[in-house]
Amino acid sequence: MSNTNNTSQPQEARDEHPDHEHSAADSRMTPLEVLRQARAQLAELTGMVAENVSSFEQTEDGWQLEIEVLELSRVPDTMSLMASYEVQLDPEGQLTGYRRVRRYERGRSDAHRRG
Repeated sequence: MSNTNNTSQPQEARDEHPDHEHSAADSRMTPLEVLRQARAQLAELTGMVAENVSSFEQTEDGWQLEIEVLELSRVPDTMSLMASYEVQLDPEGQLTGYRRVRRYERGRSDAHRRG
């Protein structure tokens, strides 16, 4: 019985062969990559610092996140104005839309509740 695999090439070289097909799962972004992409793109578009992600979910159309940003820095810091932005990304992690859903002072408790 002969071995039909080409063992003269290292595994890496065989994987890089143009005929090697990758499944869709190989190209999917990880949740951490999606979070990083969303924060970076929103910051670049708005010029505001993306401080954290308060909500994250995969949708039929890609990804939806809620990102908290610093809109206006004040002294003391507890009086700084923050905003929550709803951000949509396509399955490849490209931002397709965003909108501000609320503004608040950093030191205020969160009275905003989602369904």
